[in-house]
Amino acid sequence: MQRTPTALDRLADGYFDALVASSPMLMTSLGLASRQDEFDDLAPAGVAAQAALAADTLAEVDALPVTDPVDAVTASALKERLSIINQQHLDHDDLMDISNIASGLHAIREAFDLMPQESDADWALIARRLLRVPEAVSGWLESQEAGIEAGVAPAIRQVDALVEQISGWIGPQGFFANLTSRAARQADDLSADTGDALAQGVLIASAAYAAASHQLKHQIRSQATAEDAIGQQRYALASREFVGSSVDLAQTYQWGLSQVAELEDQQRELCASLRPGLSVTDTKTSLDHDPLYLLHGTPAMQAWMQARANQVMFELNGRDFDIPAPIARIECLIAPTQDGGIYYTEPSDDFSRPGRMWWSVPAGQTTFSTWRELTTVHHEGVPGHHLQIGLAMCNRDQLNKWRRQGLWVSGHGEGWALYAEGLMSDLGYLDDAAMHLGLLDSMALRMVRVVIDIGLHCGFTAPDEVGGGDWTFDKALAYFNAHVMMDPQVARFEVLRYFGWPGQAPSYALGCRAWTEIRQAVKQHQGEAFSLRQFHADALAIGSVGLDTLRGALLG
Repeated sequence: MQRTPTALDRLADGYFDALVASSPMLMTSLGLASRQDEFDDLAPAGVAAQAALAADTLAEVDALPVTDPVDAVTASALKERLSIINQQHLDHDDLMDISNIASGLHAIREAFDLMPQESDADWALIARRLLRVPEAVSGWLESQEAGIEAGVAPAIRQVDALVEQISGWIGPQGFFANLTSRAARQADDLSADTGDALAQGVLIASAAYAAASHQLKHQIRSQATAEDAIGQQRYALASREFVGSSVDLAQTYQWGLSQVAELEDQQRELCASLRPGLSVTDTKTSLDHDPLYLLHGTPAMQAWMQARANQVMFELNGRDFDIPAPIARIECLIAPTQDGGIYYTEPSDDFSRPGRMWWSVPAGQTTFSTWRELTTVHHEGVPGHHLQIGLAMCNRDQLNKWRRQGLWVSGHGEGWALYAEGLMSDLGYLDDAAMHLGLLDSMALRMVRVVIDIGLHCGFTAPDEVGGGDWTFDKALAYFNAHVMMDPQVARFEVLRYFGWPGQAPSYALGCRAWTEIRQAVKQHQGEAFSLRQFHADALAIGSVGLDTLRGALLG
């Protein structure tokens, strides 16, 4: 039944509409056609305008009536999200934006990934947007300088990592150079004029990134700090941003250490049955070379991802979840970069562009182990992000636009996706012991993140196995490699991520813990009337909200 929009819905929609109007990059993410040859204003004035919009909206929330449970969630979510934006602006944390995984330079480059790339007109639009890259990059650099002036300096390690990434993006085989060859492959009929414009745009955009790299290396780096940790005060706010709840950081650090040890025990027990007499490391190495679980080449990997995602979608639909027709399709793609990340991008609002799972394959990697990667397909696809985000987008009858498309809390979203990995084991999809080992390996990765991320930034004592004392990058990498078996290049990227994006990485495990606790509380309250399928339907219908808001919505 269609719900009548309320005053709070109109406020949230007005906020979302203003966000969209100010952000051509958000328009790209949403699949809108407007202003696709532009970028956001990433300069200090643009950052301040976003903060002012949040402050103005927050000031109106308490004056509006709460008419039903949907309104109660909207009010709670608005106050929780907007108050964090306000505090970040007061602390100047919304200016500094340098890391190896999430920065304005990443966002500018990633904007091209979601643009249509099929016709001559599509590529002509991309060519025009490439010409605007210098302006966007320049604004971003202004904000970094303003952040430093305000007392929020980047870490030298993150500056160096970003410079290294830029080198790859603008190199002979990098993202920008490959745009022209991709255009030739994908466009139905690329005209000479469009080809020339694209080539010119690539040169200009690459030059802008090269200039940014020079400024980062020779100017910003000299003002950066050798200290990686941001301290408990700043970390507490960062954690709230990603989780939507205040976390007892000391207790959570100890919880992370105990969970890593418990998962080690579980893996040893499972490996003893898989490969009797071999260590955990040797068992994983053996599985990596087992033809039963081995794929050769990115085309084979892409085809396997797509087949598994399709199979799970088909089998779960109507049995464990109700999957609406608009999201009964997902595209699995190899990303046009080689950074080593795996990520999901949402469908367009009209679902003409489907949800997509992207795999950024590191340079030189040619083989893939399915025993490791199956849980990732579940995490990014169904019942993970694709189902979670898609169901919220389909819930037009109940949710306003901001709740459906403009609200994302990592602890909720990544927590659900990690919870979904374990759920697939409960549903019988990981009965193969090797595949179950892949789940335990994935869980260990998420718990190691808790330990390193919180331990480093909050100044907690490193475990004895890496020498105790203060955390350093070498200790973090040693701890990571002791508990997670990963390609060295990807492992380094992962640890750099924890050093440069405080609070985000632990949100996976913290969110999963919250989802599990909430499910148990609802089950205890409902008793024999409890239905897991109904719990999931009710919870996902809310959309992505902070964990405190989620608890309030489901537990009262």
